[in-house]
Amino acid sequence: MNTTDARRILETALICATQPLSVRELRVLFDDVLGADTLKSLLLELQAEWSQRGVELVCVSSGWRFQSRPEMRPYLDRLNPEKPPRYTRAALETLAIIAYRQPVTRGDIEDIRGVTVNSLVLKQLEDRGWVEVIGHRETVGRPSLFATTRQFLDDLGLASLDQLPALDDAEHQARILQSLQSSPSLDEPELPLEGGLAEPALEPPVLTAELPAASPEAGPSSTASELPGLEGDLFTVPGTGPSHE
Repeated sequence: MNTTDARRILETALICATQPLSVRELRVLFDDVLGADTLKSLLLELQAEWSQRGVELVCVSSGWRFQSRPEMRPYLDRLNPEKPPRYTRAALETLAIIAYRQPVTRGDIEDIRGVTVNSLVLKQLEDRGWVEVIGHRETVGRPSLFATTRQFLDDLGLASLDQLPALDDAEHQARILQSLQSSPSLDEPELPLEGGLAEPALEPPVLTAELPAASPEAGPSSTASELPGLEGDLFTVPGTGPSHE
């Protein structure tokens, strides 16, 4: 099989797929005749071929997929206008803390934010497929340790956590958080911790802060006021392109 035919097969499979396809899955197309390195090379060539089009080929956590480019979103929205989802600061700060400090316990999140974490917030983040319990901290009560999932990275168009935006990279933050635009609303109330006031819902939402990494053995000692960005809006999701599935 020549290179042109192989690229065409890959292109067809990826366009027709409803989910990202890993290199291992793509090898099935060729009965494992083509090795992983060869496939990756072909995928990069295919990615270059689509570089000037409205749809791009990207590598996310679960594999490779085609998706519309961010600049196409205003035009696609005309076909199916949607009201931007409404998020609370509680839900978005909780998600940001888990993403940058993982693995963390519910108590860690409460220590950072200064208010109790509503169980509904964690449950809906889990139901959305963005957060999961990966174990338990070996301490009194063995609290659950929360971390983000592959689905979280896929929805943000990221291959790994290393690609999360830095604090001073607002443009990159806006671009990679494009897929949150179509996420369900997370606007549940929260309870004050030690007399604190519950925070109001924010609309629309997007990440603007990076939290330092922490090991599972050491719980966070910072408060919300000491962590960059947690004193203000965390998310402001811009309208950009949905996945091409």
